[in-house]
Amino acid sequence: MHETRTAGLAASRLRAAGYKVTTGVGKTGVVGLLQNGEGPVVMLRADMDALPVQEATGLPYASRAIATDQAGKKVPVMHACGHDMHVTWLTGATACLAQERDTWKGTLMAVFQPGEETAEGAQAMIEDGLFKRFPKPEVVLGQHVMKGPAGMLSGRPGVITSAADSLQIRMFGRGAHGSMPEASIDPVVMAASTVLRLQTIVSREVAATDAAVVTIGVLQAGTKENVIPDEAMIKLNVRTFDQGVRKRVLAAITRIINAEAAAAGAPRLPEITPLDRYSLVTNDPAATDRVVEAFRKNFPASQIQMTKPSMASEDFGCFGSEWHVPSVFWFVGGTDPGQYTKAKKAGRLADLPTNHNPTFAPVLHPTLETGVETLVVAAKAWLSPG
Repeated sequence: MHETRTAGLAASRLRAAGYKVTTGVGKTGVVGLLQNGEGPVVMLRADMDALPVQEATGLPYASRAIATDQAGKKVPVMHACGHDMHVTWLTGATACLAQERDTWKGTLMAVFQPGEETAEGAQAMIEDGLFKRFPKPEVVLGQHVMKGPAGMLSGRPGVITSAADSLQIRMFGRGAHGSMPEASIDPVVMAASTVLRLQTIVSREVAATDAAVVTIGVLQAGTKENVIPDEAMIKLNVRTFDQGVRKRVLAAITRIINAEAAAAGAPRLPEITPLDRYSLVTNDPAATDRVVEAFRKNFPASQIQMTKPSMASEDFGCFGSEWHVPSVFWFVGGTDPGQYTKAKKAGRLADLPTNHNPTFAPVLHPTLETGVETLVVAAKAWLSPG
């Protein structure tokens, strides 16, 4: 929700291409409209935000930016999820479509969205009147760069990305001198035991035919080695594809956290605070078929593949589900094809940098050209012929 520079760049490019531009939608969101006669309205979306990650790609254009996070802390900033590529794709696609106005009719709506990484941005734009201030589209289209051979297109009808829940847990103990643990109720041990026990949820409480991920990303306690602190903090993330599984996993997390605190004799129950939540992103089957058919007419068959649902999460789905229009979301590979092939042959695909890794760096070509072309091709699958 701090994407002022990127939003300014997007708005400038849209204006230069002849779009009517509205800025500050949902704080830093940008909407560009290009009306080109009678015809359907098509919405294309790109997310803009970065992550508090120190870039380690070694590239000449690597980020050296420092920003202030929501807690007022100075942090390094990197587009570790590839959103800079997303912005470039949409900027390129809007320019191409503006230059080719004689080939289509309708209205193109370009949405540059803030705050995807915190699940705030899409909803912030909606709450700021996106649905009232702009025309309702017939379809909402979006894409994401991922690990995979550069230029490879992957998608599927139905669920494409998971639901996600992030939680913060404060566990309370009683501090003491490190030499007198008997005088304490040690929240470090309490938290460590909780982390280990949480790992049994997926292995022992979720059926093998279902899917769930429970990841503890933060475990913080204490400031000095000979001081037993008063409390510890855990932050965790849950991913699921099924609402019933989601409820079961979240209930198990609460049960385990409270039980571990009780077993340790904690003076009070832990505090469990929801941080953010992503809904499932579900591709409309008919609209997905339409996109795939358009891709097959424009790309080699070897470049298009059906994929399984991804445990990644997105707030893209809010636009379609709350506007009650079909939406389609797909992936574009960004890994150097030679490196990918070599890693696959060696059984080392897991070693390749993924999104959110400090070394994640999609190769520019053909990733850039492919992503521009996919947006143009998909949009024209709805826009009336010129």
